[in-house]
Amino acid sequence: MTAEKIARINELARKQRTIGLTLAEKAEQQELRDEYRRGFVANLRAQLDNIEIVDKTDENKQ
Repeated sequence: MTAEKIARINELARKQRTIGLTLAEKAEQQELRDEYRRGFVANLRAQLDNIEIVDKTDENKQ
């Protein structure tokens, strides 16, 4: 996700808290948030897939 899109998410959030959003802006906000979540989950999944668990007690037994 680009910095411009994150800035737009924040801009829409600020506007929502102050004067409110139009229906088009609400739809844009939801689309941007969904894109952000998908990217976040994909990144987290990639990190978790690269984790290797090492059990030190197994090393001591050998």
